[in-house]
Amino acid sequence: MPKGYWIARVEVRDPDRYGEYVETARPAFEEYGARFLVRGGAFEQLEGDARPRNIVIEFESIEKARACYESPQYRKAAAIRQAIADADIILVEGYDG
Repeated sequence: MPKGYWIARVEVRDPDRYGEYVETARPAFEEYGARFLVRGGAFEQLEGDARPRNIVIEFESIEKARACYESPQYRKAAAIRQAIADADIILVEGYDG
């Protein structure tokens, strides 16, 4: 079964509150087995638009990735994130070739 991934590009408007989002999201990530493959770090924009923070999170399956995003705990965290940051987040199924 292919893995599932969140791919997020984020621009934090209120860095002082970003830790609040991270701590609120942590229980959902732990419950659904999230594994951070990319969490910020240096990047090089080759094409298109970029945001300063890039994240790739791996889950056991696309179903678990979706369930984490839709979970009550993550929805609380998302409300915080949406108030303090602009983000593009996609859910993508991994290649199982």
